[in-house]
Amino acid sequence: MIVKDTPTLHLSIYIIAFLIGLPNAVLAFCCCIRKIRSKPLPIDIIMLNLVISDLFFLTFLPVKMKEAADNMVWNMPDILCRLNLFLFLTPINGSCHFLAAISTERYVCVAFPVKYKNPKRITYTILICIAIWMFILVTAVFTYMAAYGGSNNDTNYTEPQQCYTNFTTSQLQDVLKIRLALVAVFFCIPLFICCFCYINTIRILLKLPLIKRCRRLRAIGLALETLLVFAICFGPYNASHIVGYITQENPKWRMHTLTLTTLHACFDVIIFYCISYEMRLAFKICEKGFIQFYVRIKSCF
Repeated sequence: MIVKDTPTLHLSIYIIAFLIGLPNAVLAFCCCIRKIRSKPLPIDIIMLNLVISDLFFLTFLPVKMKEAADNMVWNMPDILCRLNLFLFLTPINGSCHFLAAISTERYVCVAFPVKYKNPKRITYTILICIAIWMFILVTAVFTYMAAYGGSNNDTNYTEPQQCYTNFTTSQLQDVLKIRLALVAVFFCIPLFICCFCYINTIRILLKLPLIKRCRRLRAIGLALETLLVFAICFGPYNASHIVGYITQENPKWRMHTLTLTTLHACFDVIIFYCISYEMRLAFKICEKGFIQFYVRIKSCF
């Protein structure tokens, strides 16, 4: 049973994700650019790509807000619906791969510190990020062709028009097959990589007596935060792909899981904080500024 206030709930989650995610993503983007200009590390390159993926996602989020405000009926131009696949769904898949790349980079840094300092690693990391983007875009193109290819004559338009939902029978079969493949490629494999890398990274750090406690805590926090993103944001969404393939239909609760993916923009803020010293420094400066502003306002009264 679908709750009548579901669109309001979706809109609330979109607004929260936008207000929290966008300013922090912009801040993280500025920190990454500044660090890359001075003394870049492989982790900075990967984090920059994750931030760019989040910015694409957050830039398109107001369109999803409008959809939720219209009671989940698509009253906007069809071109925006088609862009939804590239600017809303594609960054979700990209985030999974960039999170896996971050976990791999952290593991290499701890397990192979000598090889990590190789200057060529910057070049390798850039090539890996380019390969991830190309793979994501190619996958999105195949998904687009499956969703919007062929004839729409037998699509059921008796119901209110919705974006990426009104498929013909043949389109739906193709989309469900691709979604099932996406579960393996964009969820299961990145999740396995993250679990393997972070478990071994934490195990190595716990054995090193000279490692500072704060660094160990950040590593544990980064691992837990990444697993939470997969469990809360991406897990239910990919489960809907599996259920949809088994039942050969779009699950009615799929839209709820899609809304949950929006929260990854909020969780990524903590990931940026654990990774980047510049981000932590920026947070401290902002915190100090807010405290001073609060003290001045309070003194006026």
